Amino acid sequence: MSGWRLLLTRPAEECAALAQSLAEQGVSSSSLPLLEIQALSLDEHQLGLLRGLDQYAAIIVVSKPAARLGLAGATRYWPRLPPLAWFTVGAATAQVLQDQGCQVSYPQAGDDSEALLQLPALHQALAGPAPRVLIMRGEGGRELLAERLVELGASVDYLQLYRRNLPTYPQGVLSARVAGERLNGLVVSSGQGFEHLRQLAGEGWAQLARLPLFVPSPRVAQQAREAGAQNVVDCRGASAAALMTALRQTTAPAPEALS
Repeated sequence: MSGWRLLLTRPAEECAALAQSLAEQGVSSSSLPLLEIQALSLDEHQLGLLRGLDQYAAIIVVSKPAARLGLAGATRYWPRLPPLAWFTVGAATAQVLQDQGCQVSYPQAGDDSEALLQLPALHQALAGPAPRVLIMRGEGGRELLAERLVELGASVDYLQLYRRNLPTYPQGVLSARVAGERLNGLVVSSGQGFEHLRQLAGEGWAQLARLPLFVPSPRVAQQAREAGAQNVVDCRGASAAALMTALRQTTAPAPEALS
């Protein structure tokens, strides 16, 4: 495990938490956040969705920022949240909601929409007549979840709470960081995080594409391979535990292998 030196690319707060978890297991890391969370202003229609939370058979929250911002908005109208069927795509997002007393269901294996759609509790929540589902997410997320829910007979509303921007960095900072700190692995937590990695890498992507790249799902793994990444490791989840499992199962490349 001590042979890994990873580049972490999550939002700054999440990078710090992940770096600490890795350090406790003897894994070195360097943080270069590639996702900057910008909360969006909500219009009257979107505020109306929050006022009507109790009308939904299921509320699906796709990320930790969506959980934090969604709860903050909801408490403007619900000092005490009504009993609701909350769902998330992973344990970390669920924990944000559970810390506020919400009852949350999430798939135990696989942090993605596909795993959530197989969850028996979700199908049970949708069993009533004309179920309505609210999806709390960032701007421009995937449509797969809503499409499948509609196929199951639900009507779907979106509450888009934030956008994820690429922070401003000097040209060449990514390649310089990897080379200067002799990093031998890259970690991304989403498809958009990967796109920002490629964008920041610029002409240096061909070299960085040789590094082991740890991704959270088969979808992002396919996205990375199609973009030329040569050594993609699907962690089957975005949690620190999922990353640690993948690291244990993957041999860290020797420095000479990357030169």
